[in-house]
Amino acid sequence: MPAATPDFWRALDRLAAGRRVVIDRPRGSRHPRYPDFVYPLDYGYLDGARSGDGAGVDVWVGSQPDRAVTAVVCTVDTLKGDIEVKLLLGCAPDEARLIRRLHNVGDQAALLIERPAPFTVE
Repeated sequence: MPAATPDFWRALDRLAAGRRVVIDRPRGSRHPRYPDFVYPLDYGYLDGARSGDGAGVDVWVGSQPDRAVTAVVCTVDTLKGDIEVKLLLGCAPDEARLIRRLHNVGDQAALLIERPAPFTVE
């Protein structure tokens, strides 16, 4: 599969730049409707940015200190009839693969698109 173009990553960088990341589900917390699910990484949204459903743009925040956009995960939930794109900020490759696995269960499917290395944030 061809990698996303540099313009795609620059646009994501511009979207994320200067917006506050709101973590509403910290690492180790339980999902409010599915208590067996424990968040392995911080999960939240970009304040002031909107996704197609009108909610904030969802983000997973990994262990890397710079919080650059390192990947996106495109998700499909056939039960909810929902498609989303979630940004991965500062996620190491193993964290990105973990997120992909989390979204590939039950009625959900996910595609992980990792940012090619090396990259610089403009």
